[in-house]
Amino acid sequence: MRYSVALSEHPDIGLATGEVIGQILNRIGSNPDLVFLFLTGPHLSSIEKCAETVISLLNPKLFIGTSAPSILAHRQEIEGKPAIALWAGQIDNCHGLHLTNDVPLPSDLADESSVILIADPHTFNPSPLLASIPDGVNLVGGLTSTDPLHKSSQLILNKDIYESGAVAVLLPPGIGAHPIVSQGCRPIDQPFTVTSSSNNVIYELAGRPAWDRLKELVQNSDKSTRELITRGLHIGLVIDEHLEKFEMGDFLIRTIIDVDRSNGTLTVGSEVPLGSTIQFQVRDPETASSELHNLNQSLEAESVLLFTCNGRGHRFFGHPNHDAECFANQLATTQVVGMFCGGELGPIGGRHFLHGFTASALLLGVKKIQ
Repeated sequence: MRYSVALSEHPDIGLATGEVIGQILNRIGSNPDLVFLFLTGPHLSSIEKCAETVISLLNPKLFIGTSAPSILAHRQEIEGKPAIALWAGQIDNCHGLHLTNDVPLPSDLADESSVILIADPHTFNPSPLLASIPDGVNLVGGLTSTDPLHKSSQLILNKDIYESGAVAVLLPPGIGAHPIVSQGCRPIDQPFTVTSSSNNVIYELAGRPAWDRLKELVQNSDKSTRELITRGLHIGLVIDEHLEKFEMGDFLIRTIIDVDRSNGTLTVGSEVPLGSTIQFQVRDPETASSELHNLNQSLEAESVLLFTCNGRGHRFFGHPNHDAECFANQLATTQVVGMFCGGELGPIGGRHFLHGFTASALLLGVKKIQ
């Protein structure tokens, strides 16, 4: 076995740590090349001791870890309860980095290499780094999301624990790595050209006030679509303007955060360039499930590192374990591990972005099936 995932929900951190270490030792042995540790808030006060024990008994070449309000492993998503998960892998030539806003990734990343990034949202701005990712390199990861009792992030790199910045793992080419980013939205109405905008404010769509276009959308929608619009409306920015037809997955999804009826404008969660193409979008559990299924279709993988949004989980889908089960069942692997995040990182249309309400994953050992 090249990769292994271990999970314990024991409320005692000492026993939980022993359980997951024992599972890893039984499956792939000691001295793995890379180990990830994910644990939930109830265990946060013991994260340093837990990390020390993992390092001492497994002796990994590279050790990365963090805490999250909820984590996932195998087919389970453990939301808000005590849990600890370990992922161990045999991958030569992995490298770890602690990054700050002033420390970029190396500029000589090999083509088809991958980066896994976990960042503190209060002290690290991922946007410049995401814009600098070279063609042929994929970055996947997430922003930590702390609970009210533990306001600072705990980012582990080997024997060091940081409360700021980001930790990153550089993975070499040749390991069958493949990114998956599921934004869970579907386009409605028709595409519009942005004919007047400033930064993140849209004034006109196809020559008419943006608010007028939105009113028409609501008036012409059926009852179920109008209900989804009232829950939250988004826009999709077309990534590749050369496409003849735009479908789900061809957009960068951003939330409409303000509607000003007096001047007819829409304010969204990112810059909207003049001349770009947008289309209104809605998000619902059925669309999110369908998109994730389509993205994983015809693929198998040996393992998955998954970063899913705090806004997903059982509150969104109405039942637990949705994302974990989808990846495990479709990709024919139970070696799935990850965390719930306050923002997810991954590529859309060959460019890298910070997302919300998204499932972003790096598949390892991927092969296509008929």
